[in-house]
Amino acid sequence: MADQAAGGATGASVAGPRPVWPILGPSLVAAIGGFLFGYDTGVISAALLYLSPAFHLSDTDKQVVVASLLLGAIVGVLAAGPLVDRIGRRRMLMAAAAVFGAGALASGFAPNAAVLVVARFFLGVAIGTASLVVPTYIAEMAPRAIRGRLVSLQQLMITVGIFVSYLVGYAFAASHGWRWMLGLAVVPAAVMFAGLLGLAESPRWLLARGRDAEACEIMLRTRSVEEAEAEIAEIRALAEVERRLTFHDLLTPQLRPAVLLGVVVAATNQLVGVNAIIYYTPTLLTRTGFGANAAILSTVGIGLVNMIVTIVALSVVDRLGRRPLLLGGIAVVVVDLIFLGALYLLPAQAGPLRWLTVAALCVYIAAFAASLGLGIWLINSEIFPTAVRGKAAGFGTVTHWGLDFVISLTVLTTINALTATGLFWMYAFFGVLGFAYLYRHLSETKGRSLEEIETSLRGRPKVRRAARPRLT
Repeated sequence: MADQAAGGATGASVAGPRPVWPILGPSLVAAIGGFLFGYDTGVISAALLYLSPAFHLSDTDKQVVVASLLLGAIVGVLAAGPLVDRIGRRRMLMAAAAVFGAGALASGFAPNAAVLVVARFFLGVAIGTASLVVPTYIAEMAPRAIRGRLVSLQQLMITVGIFVSYLVGYAFAASHGWRWMLGLAVVPAAVMFAGLLGLAESPRWLLARGRDAEACEIMLRTRSVEEAEAEIAEIRALAEVERRLTFHDLLTPQLRPAVLLGVVVAATNQLVGVNAIIYYTPTLLTRTGFGANAAILSTVGIGLVNMIVTIVALSVVDRLGRRPLLLGGIAVVVVDLIFLGALYLLPAQAGPLRWLTVAALCVYIAAFAASLGLGIWLINSEIFPTAVRGKAAGFGTVTHWGLDFVISLTVLTTINALTATGLFWMYAFFGVLGFAYLYRHLSETKGRSLEEIETSLRGRPKVRRAARPRLT
């Protein structure tokens, strides 16, 4: 049946260039989930300045408002992990888009802090689901030659979402319009839901369900007949083994290296403190003497750097590879965190020192965007078996959101206990640990099929040697 579909498409494949939409369309629509991820996490940084007087929030209350979204993200990942392999990638993305829209409206109309916390929790469920499903869906739809760039659209759209949230925050800063800041996310959520209605399911998921003809037809939209046949053969070669895999099997010596790698990339992504910067930069800058508008405007600049560097990294990730970008970026992040901590040892941050702090934050976010920002979603979408990719990627994604939750709930408290210098140097220490592990265990994945990557990461079984004969 698959051969018939391939044969029927052969003539079409040589008649002219392939249309652009089957290649880019699914990735762009799915990546709106990344935009909403970035927008809903970033917009709270500006809104928090005006939520505090509106709802009389203490530092602890502020951390709860921020962390509620991340607690929801953990729940979203845990729920989406099994469901994405059961009901499919596309349906999970549609459910996430619907929750994004409802959560945005509920946040914008929240009458008190309690309702806002609940609304942000459900937004977090959508974010956790999208963070797991979007890169998985894109990786399984994309031809291997451009898979890195297309999967990394997730991170690009996260940075675009953060940047747009900062712009919206600045636009409504004068009017203290935090309701508009939070509620406008309903627009991209509606666009994402409508776009998903016309998209196909992942061919790899279809093959895992025995729907070979449908899978082949979808693959032929973006691959030549030879490429599709080779990829299908690779998937089938591992299908019998993968069909028997469970969560317990992910902890066996054969798959443990891939799981540990995904977890360490995710842990390092969070433990260098990126979301302390994203959530609390305006709050931190106002404590150094910036006014509210100036602090929010500074975050716009940081968001712009984040977005531009991500675009540059996207253009080179399939040429330079994952390993050089990750290791080089982490090294710069660590050095910059040490420098930021040193700045806070200086006397009152007035005049040039304040702007030097902003410049150091820009360097930090640039190095992060080019390395760990891309790496967490790309690595976790590439290294796991097809049949359990949703479950396996959940280990790294839960690690990401779990640590994000802890960090968001402790940033202001940690600063009060250790000072800003102690906070930044603690993040630098974690960055050193992550660099050491990845330097030793991260192999290059560019230009390799998902099946080749999977095979190379499987632990090698121990070989039992025959006992030597004793000399008598």
